[in-house]
Amino acid sequence: MKATVYVTIKENVLDPQGTAVQGALHSMGFNEVSKVRIGKYLEVELDTNDRAEAEAKLKEMCEKLLANTVVEDYRFELEG
Repeated sequence: MKATVYVTIKENVLDPQGTAVQGALHSMGFNEVSKVRIGKYLEVELDTNDRAEAEAKLKEMCEKLLANTVVEDYRFELEG
C-alpha cells in the first residue's frame, strides 16, 4: 500500500522560509504571489493490505517522527 504524507507548518506559526521564498518570487517579478508556506511531501510504501492498520501506523509515524505536531499539521492519503 502506498501512502502520500503532507506536512505543513500550522497556520498560526510564522514561516520564515516561506516568507523568504515569497520575497524572492517578488524580486523575480511574480508580484501576484500573496503568500507562500513551505512544507514536506513524503511517499511511504507499507507492506500491508489492511487499510485500518496502515492508517494507524501512518498516524503513529507522523506523531513520532515525520511531523513536529507542536508547530506542524499533517495529513495523508492511501492508495491500494
